[in-house]
Amino acid sequence: MDARDNRPAAAEPTFGSKLASAFAMFRNRKSMAGLAILGFFVLVAVFADVLAPYSPTAVDNSARFQPPSAEHWLGTTHIGEDVLSQVIHGTRGVIVVGFLAALMATLIAVVIGVIAGYVRGWRSESLSALTNVFLVIPGLPLIIIVASMFDDPPLAVIAAVLGITGWAWGARVLRAQTMSLRNRDFIQAARANGEPLRRIITVEMLPNLMALIAASFVGTVTAAILALTTLSYIGVIPVTTYNWGTILNWASAQGAFRQNQWWWYLPPGLCIAAIGVALSLINFGIDEYVNPRLRSAGERARAMKKKGMNVNDTVTVVRTGPSHERRTVPASASASASEENP
Repeated sequence: MDARDNRPAAAEPTFGSKLASAFAMFRNRKSMAGLAILGFFVLVAVFADVLAPYSPTAVDNSARFQPPSAEHWLGTTHIGEDVLSQVIHGTRGVIVVGFLAALMATLIAVVIGVIAGYVRGWRSESLSALTNVFLVIPGLPLIIIVASMFDDPPLAVIAAVLGITGWAWGARVLRAQTMSLRNRDFIQAARANGEPLRRIITVEMLPNLMALIAASFVGTVTAAILALTTLSYIGVIPVTTYNWGTILNWASAQGAFRQNQWWWYLPPGLCIAAIGVALSLINFGIDEYVNPRLRSAGERARAMKKKGMNVNDTVTVVRTGPSHERRTVPASASASASEENP
C-alpha cells in the first residue's frame, strides 16, 4: 500500500479561516500605520468627556483670543472658549458621522452590488439601473433640504443622508467583481451541490470580496468626513453641532485667518489632514494587498531590506562560481531574473 494513502485528508477551509485570510490586507506597514492613527482619533472621540480640560461651550471673558499657554494648550476663541476642548469634542462628531455613513453605504452597496452581480436577467438589470440613478443624485442639495427641516439636525440624520447618497460607486465595483466570481469553479460546485443562494453569497463570495468591501468602506469614510467638514464650514450644518468644520466656520467668521490667530484654525485643519492621511494609508495598504504586482514588489523590497540591501540601488552585486567572483548587473535585470526563476 502506498504510504501516501495513510496521509490525513486536508481540512477544508472554514468560514473563519477564509475571513481571517481576507483581512490579511491590514497586516502590511501602511495599513498598520493608518489604523494606528485612526485608532487614536477613535479613542479621542470615545473618551472626549474625560480628555477635554473644559466644556467646549465654557466662556472665560478674561481670556479672549489668547495664544497657547499652560492653561489653554491650544489657545482660546474670541469669547474665551478653549480650542483644545472644542477640537476634542469635535472629533466625536466627525468619527460618528464618518463611520455611520460608511457603514450604511457599505451595507447597501454589498446587498445591491452582490445580488445584481450574481443574479441574471431583468433582476440584475433593474438593480443596475437603480445604482445608475443614485450615481447622478446630487448629495449637496439633498443635505441642504434635509438640514433645513431641523433646527439642530441629529448626527444620525446627517450620516443617513451621506450614506444614502454614497453607496452607488461601491455597488458598481462589487457587481463587476461578483459577475467575475459567479463563473468560478468553486461557485459552480456549490451551485451543483444545491447550496442555497444565501450560503453561496455569505460563505463563498463575501470572503473573496472582503478586500473590495474594505476599500469601499474606507473610501466612504473619507468622503463622509470631508463632506461633513465642508458642509459645516460653509454653514449648511448648524454651528451648534460641534465638529472640526464648525470650528473652522467660527474662526473664519471672527476673522482668525486675517488676524493670523493660527491656534484657532490650524489644529482642526491638521486633524482633518491627519485623518485623511490615515485613511489613505489604509487604502494604499489594501491596494497593495489586492494588486499582485504591488504586493510582489513590496515583498521583494522588504526581503532586500532584511538582507541589508538598498532598494534604490541601480546595480546589484551577484556572486557566481565557487571562487565567489563578483560582477554587477542592473537591478532591473536582476529583478526580472528573480521573477522568471523564483
